[in-house]
Amino acid sequence: MKLTPRLEAVANLVSDDARIADIGTDHGYIPVYLIKKNKIKYAIAADVNKGPLNNAKKEISLNNLEHRIELRLGSGLSVLTVGEVDEVVIAGMGGVLISQLIETEFEIAKKLDKMILQPMQASAELRRYLHENGFVIEEEILVKEDFRIYEIMVVKYDDREISKEQEKEQEEEIYYEVGKGLLRNKDCLLLEFIDKKIKEYYNIIGKLEGKAGEKIESRIYECKSKIQKLEELRNHVH
Repeated sequence: MKLTPRLEAVANLVSDDARIADIGTDHGYIPVYLIKKNKIKYAIAADVNKGPLNNAKKEISLNNLEHRIELRLGSGLSVLTVGEVDEVVIAGMGGVLISQLIETEFEIAKKLDKMILQPMQASAELRRYLHENGFVIEEEILVKEDFRIYEIMVVKYDDREISKEQEKEQEEEIYYEVGKGLLRNKDCLLLEFIDKKIKEYYNIIGKLEGKAGEKIESRIYECKSKIQKLEELRNHVH
């Protein structure tokens, strides 16, 4: 079974022999792939909609894995009980929605060994939520699929008090945009990723220029400030 580069990168971050739940499973590709590779023995595949869950059911049946993958219909982590699985995968949703799913079942999320999160957008909002609610991003990677670069985060709850120095460092807004883990590891896609972000902000400025109003001016200033910070990060990577 062949996964897309994005899903394969997510699957590769799952620990050996972990009991996992794939939230928003869609076709159930990740749990099927992991079991067929003998990386895990059991998984829960969950989705809030019946259509995707039926797709997953077909894929599971096609691979004769009905006894290894349990299907559950429901929203986010609400399909689980505390301690039922070791790790959770949430891939292909928006960062704000992922934050809401974690918040809704916070006690379940806290007890997990780790969560593997792959936001489709609003990754900065997701990083902010995680930081403000006691979650540590242990690992971050980038993966390219077609013309898009995806961010994947390995996250764990850690209620130990963050030192003031760490807290101050994390409050730098730019590190919500470009994760510190990506900078630490000097991911091979990092420069391209930063360049794409710079281009996006220039595009926003281009659309706003010539328009009047206090909010417009504030947004242009914000974009220019982000561009400056991103260029500083880019120079630091070099």
